[in-house]
Amino acid sequence: MVSVAKFSSNVSDPVSDLLTRIRNANIAQKDELVAPVSKLSESILRILDREGYIEGFAREGEGVQAAFRIRLKYGPRKRRTITGLRRVSKPGRRSYRGRDKLPRVMGGLGIAIVSTSHGVMTDRDASRRGIGGEVLAYVW
Repeated sequence: MVSVAKFSSNVSDPVSDLLTRIRNANIAQKDELVAPVSKLSESILRILDREGYIEGFAREGEGVQAAFRIRLKYGPRKRRTITGLRRVSKPGRRSYRGRDKLPRVMGGLGIAIVSTSHGVMTDRDASRRGIGGEVLAYVW
């Protein structure tokens, strides 16, 4: 097992921290990155994996030292799969949308990650189920 790098997991907004780590590693064209573990981060990573934006992720370590090792995905000649990530709902200003007002990212080419009463899902899944929620982020 590869040792997990020590890092500060004392952040006020774990979603922004995760998205910033992914964005920075993607810009630097890193193959892997390490991020702190949280249930919400795991839900977001599952969506990114299912939608094909990352190659995968794995949980490493135990207890406080637990971390996710995330493998980024690139196309031919290191072309980025994730071209943009944007945090929408922030701790200082939450953004909620009803089922009929869910956003479409880049005309349907991207996804919006929505936290609903039925769990974290994409805008398409929420629309299909007829539920709204808090719009966490846009990915394209």
